[in-house]
Amino acid sequence: MASEELASKLQRRLRRAEGEDPEPAPHAARAPPEPAPLAAPATPEPRARVPAASADAELSAQLSRRLDIQEGAARPRRCRVFNPYTEFPQFSRRLIKDLESMFKRYDAGRDGYIDLMELKLMMEKLGAPQTHLGLKGMIKEVDEDFDGKLSFREFLLIFYKAAAGELQEDSGLMALAKLSEIDVALEGVKGAKDFFEAKVQALSSASKFEAELKAEQEERTREEEERRLRRAAFRELKATFST
Repeated sequence: MASEELASKLQRRLRRAEGEDPEPAPHAARAPPEPAPLAAPATPEPRARVPAASADAELSAQLSRRLDIQEGAARPRRCRVFNPYTEFPQFSRRLIKDLESMFKRYDAGRDGYIDLMELKLMMEKLGAPQTHLGLKGMIKEVDEDFDGKLSFREFLLIFYKAAAGELQEDSGLMALAKLSEIDVALEGVKGAKDFFEAKVQALSSASKFEAELKAEQEERTREEEERRLRRAAFRELKATFST
């Protein structure tokens, strides 16, 4: 009986202890600091999104692409084949071929580009050496894809700008256009600008292209005929000695 009474007292004490437990009070007292994340509104994330939505988004994209190019992570934008005859109809086929030969002559790396050092060598051979900053400025003026070097299209763009009067007279690109080894005097004029203007006024692009293409075809036909005659003469001479 005493044991049952003792057990009931212990149960009441346990129930009383559970009802009057002081431990939850400290937890409840520590709970108010929870709103601390709400008290930190000055997070940088919203501010970081503002420039992307601003009016300078295009400039930001260009700068990002330039960084990607420098890191080698950018993919080329142009997926179509460059055709100089259609993109530069103001130029004659012979002039484009001469400019292509000049471009390949200074493309020492044979990678289809003229880089800063190759441009430096070109300007030195043309007798118009440039400073390092001058060379970078020359490339920048026609560098459409911001890769820091000249493609053949950008090389042709130099001569196009020179013909259109879009280059400063004392600029490095104008010096390149004037001092290049392309002999425009053969066309009966003294300067590249006058040469292009004279050609545009004299012939339409279509008729000029067709005339030059026909001339090239006739020249190839004539060369083939000469080779055929030489082979026939050689066979005849060989037959004479073998009899």
